[in-house]
This record gives sequence, C-alpha cells and structure tokens, in this order.
Amino acid sequence: MEFVILAVVIALVAVGVISGLVVSSRKKKQLPPAPSSTPTITPPAEPHVGEEAEAPREEPRRAIEEVAPPSAEAPAEEAPEAPEIAEPEAPAAPALEVPEPTAGRLVRLRARLARSQNSLGKGLLTLLSRDNLDEDTWEEIEDTLLTADVGVAPTQELVERLRERVRVLGTRTPEGVRALLREELLNLLGTDFDRVVKTESGLDTPGVVMVVGVNGTGKTTTTGKLARVLVADGRSVVLGAADTFRAAAADQLQTWGERVGARTVRGPEGGDPASIAFDAVKEGIAEGADVVLIDTAGRLHTKTGLMDELGKVKRVVEKHGPLDEILLVLDATTGQNGLVQARVFAEVVDITGIVLTKLDGTAKGGIVIAVQRELGVPVKLVGLGEGPDDLAPFEPEAFVDALIGD
Repeated sequence: MEFVILAVVIALVAVGVISGLVVSSRKKKQLPPAPSSTPTITPPAEPHVGEEAEAPREEPRRAIEEVAPPSAEAPAEEAPEAPEIAEPEAPAAPALEVPEPTAGRLVRLRARLARSQNSLGKGLLTLLSRDNLDEDTWEEIEDTLLTADVGVAPTQELVERLRERVRVLGTRTPEGVRALLREELLNLLGTDFDRVVKTESGLDTPGVVMVVGVNGTGKTTTTGKLARVLVADGRSVVLGAADTFRAAAADQLQTWGERVGARTVRGPEGGDPASIAFDAVKEGIAEGADVVLIDTAGRLHTKTGLMDELGKVKRVVEKHGPLDEILLVLDATTGQNGLVQARVFAEVVDITGIVLTKLDGTAKGGIVIAVQRELGVPVKLVGLGEGPDDLAPFEPEAFVDALIGD
C-alpha cells in the first residue's frame, strides 16, 4: 500500500516539473512587432551625467594664430538696390500774358465808342445841319444833350455857345458844323486835365493807388485790368485784396494778377480791410515794387458805417506815406445815379480820378462831361468791353471823334 502512494506522489511531481518547463519556454518566446506604415522615431539618448558620463574624447585643437581671418578680398553681398521712385513733376508755371500796349488803345477801341454817337454825336450833327435853326430845333438839341447825360449846367452852356457861334459864323456845311461841334465838346471835356494815373510816389516807396466804388460797377475787374495797363507800361505791381466782404473778390483779383505776374496780398474772408491794405503796401515796399493797387469793398453810398470804414482804410494806408491816386469806378450806364454816388465818395476820400466802365454799352456818353463837372476831377480811364485789355486811358480827342464820326 505504501508503495502505491509513493508512486502516485512521484508521478505528480514529475507532471509539475514538466508543466513548469513548458510555461517557461512560452514566456521566453516573443512575437515580432506588428508592421506599421509610420516609421518609428527613436528619441535621442539622454546625456549621461555624473558617474554615467562618458569620458571626453581627444580631438585635435588649433591655436588662435592658426585661424586665418576672413579674406578682405571676398566681395560682400551687396544689398539689392531699391527701385527708383519717379518724383512727381511739378506743374508747369502758367505762361505770363503780354498785355497790349496802352498807347493808342482808345483809338483801337473806337468802334465800340461809336455806339454812343447815335444820340449824341450824329443826333447833334443832324440837328445843327438843318437850314433853319429855330427855337424848336434848339430845344431838340438841348433834349439830345440831356438824354445823353451831359447834365443840365453843361448842356445850357454848350447850347448857348453853339447858338452864338452859328449866328456869327453862319456855318451850315456838314464839315463846318462838325468842326464847330467838335471844338465845343472838347471845351466841355477839358483838354488841360492831367489824365495820367499817378503811380510814382517820389520817395523810395511804391506808388499807392486805391480803387473805390459801389457794388456792380466792375471795380475788382477794373483793378485787375489796371494792373495789366501798368505791366504793359513796364511797371511791377502788387495787388491788395482789401474787399473782404465779397467771397470771390480776392480769388478774382488774384487770378487777374497771376496772368501778368503780379502778386496778391489777401487775408481771411470777413477780415479787416484796413489791415490787408496796410500789409499790401508793406509787402510792396519789401519787394521794391513800382505800384501797389488796393481793391476796396464795394460799399453802398447809403451805408454810413461802411463809408466810414473806407475812410479808415485810407488813413491806415497813409501811415506808409501819402496815397498817390484814389480812383472812383462808376458804371456809365447808371447815368445821373452815378453822380449821386460820386458826390458821397468825394466827401469821404479825396477822389483824384474817375474810371468809367461799360461805356461801350450805353448811348449816354455825355456822362463823361457831367461827372467831371460834378467832381472837378478828370476821367482817366474808360472800360469799353469784356476783354482783358479793354481798359483804355481816356483821350478827349479820340473820344469826341468817335462820338461825332469823321
């Protein structure tokens, strides 16, 4: 019985040993890694420090003298050139205009003056050439003169002289009547007036001309045209835009000046006109200009405050020196109303000359005689059209010849 139990134990032990060997062999056997399309990246080995650090390897070393500096001949890399940017071309300065010469300008504009001869010149010649100069004819002559704005006093004077000379001389031929009328009209106009626009101060300062007048007479345009007249005569000009109450006045005057190379002194809209006039004269002195033209605001003669301000402009400008010329611009088409304006302006400033504009658009050429008689100052310039050179020095002989024809 004992033998049987021992044999069973030995068998069990043998089976256990064999099972352990099989399991151990299975643990040692490893399956290959599964294939993958992504390559395996092995991380860099960590550096070893301390006792695990590797011993340094021997490498050949060079002394500092053995290291050659970089060659100086090696061309340095050049920075790429920046593309050239074309500078914008400055706008070309506008070509200066050359005004027409003033000598004989009125003669060249004679055809325009002839518009005034219908009621004055030709009308008088027709009446005076009648065979019988009775009272009715003389009344017609008088009416013709009054209609042409010659004025009451000058008309009576002219009629009396004509009646006396016709009675004494007995002139009836067209040539005789024309010569007689021409002589009497010249007497009324006055051939002894100094009609030259004064532009020389007699000092080291420029001549100063102030232009005055009411709105609508063409005052600013006349100032610009006068600058052309002076430039045509070889004078250098500075313009003062003292009309600060009309928005476009300064721009308009500056445009006129730029055409002939005259600089314009201007200020803010609504600024002090007297201050701008003062600065204009100051600039004219600094630049050595020959003439300073000052365009004042178009004041209504019925507004006392504005007229007082005109007097202030005159006083301020005179701090630099005396005014050489004060020109009153009148619209020839306004007739007797222009005389009312002239009287008021003459009370505020000392008018030295008259500019009659729009004389080509009226049949009332007699206003030249009337305004001279009213103020006792000469008509110096007349405007005869819209062109830039249609402002002409007034010449009595050429004016009368245009009125009565050849």
